[in-house]
Amino acid sequence: MVVAFLLAQACDGVLTYVGVSLHGLDIEGNPLLGWLMNQVGHGAALAAAKMVAGGLGIALHLAAVHRVVAALAAFYLVVAVVPWIVILFF
Repeated sequence: MVVAFLLAQACDGVLTYVGVSLHGLDIEGNPLLGWLMNQVGHGAALAAAKMVAGGLGIALHLAAVHRVVAALAAFYLVVAVVPWIVILFF
């Protein structure tokens, strides 16, 4: 499950970068991430955010709370990856 979580994070990061690059910073739904992207740039902000999220996901995996990691992977797919795919490709 940790691999699925990390893949969801990576997909969200890439799709967010593409979406913000094509449609502008206003399309980002997370105001904290939007602010950070405005301060340090899209790539640096997304890399930092995804590394923190990935590290926390790995920490949950090491703590053997695999159902939480699975739920978070599913959550990211539903609320982050799928909406970006719809915005960018449909």
